[in-house]
Amino acid sequence: MTRRTTVLLDKDVYDALVRESLEKYNSSKAISKVLNKIVKKSLSNRDSLTKLIHSKTVAKVSQKQFERFRRELSKSVQS
Repeated sequence: MTRRTTVLLDKDVYDALVRESLEKYNSSKAISKVLNKIVKKSLSNRDSLTKLIHSKTVAKVSQKQFERFRRELSKSVQS
């Protein structure tokens, strides 16, 4: 279920959303789709990180596995 709301954005944030909307959907009217995608991904990443931080599981990780994880985490933060 979708809800209509008003969000006040800084100009640079708005401009970035318009650019991405135009790139992905060929329309500046798809800002809501872009914003929803970004917010959902951000919340999902935050929840995953919180679960990991509060986990009592101890794991042995090789240097190679750690580097792969670090690259993936870096990609998700940049997205």
